[in-house]
Amino acid sequence: MDMPWFDSGFFPLFLAPMAGVTDPIFRTLCKELGADVMVTEFVSADGILADWKHNKRYVEFEQSHRPIGVQLFGANSQQLGKAAHIVVHEQHPDFIDINCGCPVPKVVGKNGGSSLLKDLSLLASIVREVVNAVGDFVPVSVKMRIGWDNTSINALETCRILENEGVSMVTIHGRTRSQQYSGNANWDIIEQCAQNISIPVVGNGDVNSAVRVETIHNNTAVRGVMIGRAAMTNPWIFQETRFLLDHGYLPPQKTLEEKWQLIIRHSRMALESGRYGNELHTMKFMRTRLVAYTKGFPNARELRSKLVRIASLHDLEALAHSNV
Repeated sequence: MDMPWFDSGFFPLFLAPMAGVTDPIFRTLCKELGADVMVTEFVSADGILADWKHNKRYVEFEQSHRPIGVQLFGANSQQLGKAAHIVVHEQHPDFIDINCGCPVPKVVGKNGGSSLLKDLSLLASIVREVVNAVGDFVPVSVKMRIGWDNTSINALETCRILENEGVSMVTIHGRTRSQQYSGNANWDIIEQCAQNISIPVVGNGDVNSAVRVETIHNNTAVRGVMIGRAAMTNPWIFQETRFLLDHGYLPPQKTLEEKWQLIIRHSRMALESGRYGNELHTMKFMRTRLVAYTKGFPNARELRSKLVRIASLHDLEALAHSNV
């Protein structure tokens, strides 16, 4: 099934799914700043089947977030197929994404995430089940890594299997599971896959600037990029990148005041949503997000020491006022 965000050669900018980061509030901000396609935080297929009422909050989204996919993980093909069917018919996302890239032990230990790269027959059966369950309604995509470790890089073989099983798009993080997030992403392998399969390949890993995206766009067969950690510190990267791709030069940099305005707005939106509890609990949740935003700010070390203790929106506003 086609994905219309690739029509007419458009080069979409994806916001990566990041647990504890890409909640509906952050997605709203990134969408306003130019993210073209988004994916929810991943959710366990087993969790959806065991307690849909409780776990559906992980796959909820605003209509303004479209196009958006829901990302599922698990190691049981039938469970994943059933979970995908529930999500599609209850939430109506634009696509279903299967996670076979997550490197964290609690996911890998249950044979989910990137551990599927060690068992391609299991991965094929999972994809087949999900495509059979929902493929008549929405496209199915997969987010993967290039392999389990440096001795078992199997990205191209994996991509060919996914293509044969009816996947409509593959997102490749150019690291192995063993690398976690260390070292450099291997874009040569991403490019090899993009050159040798017919479905769109979206590249992920070290996509940290508009100039980097322009280089990928101009010099590879990759059909789009997925931006993760860079968006945590610089959500304006989507806006900057689209401007560069459209005009051939970078827009003016955001001022320190404009950056603080977004920080305050994000915190206020989190507080007003009630999603994280009372004001103290919400500001505690926001602390790591606030620290990420201030990367590169003047007196960043001193700011970080204050932000990790921030307890109210009023305190944050006062801190912003004193640092503009």
